[in-house]
Amino acid sequence: MKKATVHSSHPDIVKRLKRAEGHLRTIVEMMEANRSCLEIAQQLHAVEKAVGAAKKALVHDHIDHCLEHAISPATPGASTALDEFKEITKYL
Repeated sequence: MKKATVHSSHPDIVKRLKRAEGHLRTIVEMMEANRSCLEIAQQLHAVEKAVGAAKKALVHDHIDHCLEHAISPATPGASTALDEFKEITKYL
């Protein structure tokens, strides 16, 4: 597997995911405490949206920063970058 490139947005995405991780732990505690299904569903929805937003930010960052290498076919690695672009867009 190719070594990943770290982008300036990655730390912010990690923060989003860690926050979602904390919320998910809270949801487990809510379930163990027999909280209402409505409250749990609301929190699950919030976690789902947070993870989706993190994924979208990652994919968009990849498009913005990694696609540059695919602009010219003469660029070394352009074919691989374009293939990665096509593959990652399915996760939008």
